[in-house]
Amino acid sequence: MPKVYVTRRVPEPAASMLAAKNFTVATNPDDRVLSRQELLKAAVGADALLALLTDKIDGEVMDAAGPQLKIVANYAVGYDNIDLAAAKDRGIIVTNTPGVLTEAVAEHAFALLMAIARRVPESDAFMRAGGYVGWAPMLLLGTEVHDKVLGIVGLGRIGSSLAQKAVKGFGMRVVYYDVKPSEEFERAFGARYCGLSELLKESDFVSIHVPLIPATKHLIDEKALKGMKKGAYLINTSRGPVIDEVALVKALGEGWIAGAALDVFENEPKLAPGLANCANVVLTPHTASATLETRSAMARIAAENIIAVLEGKEPPNPVKAS
Repeated sequence: MPKVYVTRRVPEPAASMLAAKNFTVATNPDDRVLSRQELLKAAVGADALLALLTDKIDGEVMDAAGPQLKIVANYAVGYDNIDLAAAKDRGIIVTNTPGVLTEAVAEHAFALLMAIARRVPESDAFMRAGGYVGWAPMLLLGTEVHDKVLGIVGLGRIGSSLAQKAVKGFGMRVVYYDVKPSEEFERAFGARYCGLSELLKESDFVSIHVPLIPATKHLIDEKALKGMKKGAYLINTSRGPVIDEVALVKALGEGWIAGAALDVFENEPKLAPGLANCANVVLTPHTASATLETRSAMARIAAENIIAVLEGKEPPNPVKAS
């Protein structure tokens, strides 16, 4: 029977779907990222790997699994943790879980936007520490989002969903930057296409939604941060290395921008020195897609991809090497 190795426990229905096909399923029993040596050992003999973004799946891991390895099913939309060229050279199919994360991540991005704008974490900590002794007109003043400019960097499914929530729900105005403009998007939301530097200069809130590729690493660097409004806020739910985190700490500390809200980090799970001490930043532990509905749907899609490949069929969500 084909062997499937799952690098970390994921929600149902993945296990039951794979078991129903009488595959031999082995799962990392510990709720932690496997070390390199543990991953290499665990992959041996696998026909399929169900991997997470935290697993670096390169040629060495593929070779450790053996020539029978047919698929690496990534439990994520992104796949920068997988060496696509190495997979292609070995005839291994790579898949991802697109689409189902859209609403959850867009909701989280807007939650971060609201949290930093209205200083929700600060207010919560203030209350718990016993700081509230009575209403005061200058206490924890935040900023409204209505009629403010939201700059969306990367117009994929998530960026589009965020725009819908911002415009239809909160009366925000949208500018966006992507590799190419979308007339349909512009008509739907009254959005305006512009270059990155112009977007940073005009936006009150900047939300990042680009994939991590060589061209987007440190896309938001010191120069970009200095190009933002002093009263602007930066939100990132895409990939941590898109932002130069050391430069961001400097920007937050020296007041180049008003604040930031981050769900992803440059060297996860570590934070850049000083980031956790910034009062004007909201931090969440890579949980933008962390809803029961979304994580379960991701598990189902990953299992469907594995089942299709091991049954000699085309998977629903193949990732193609460029």
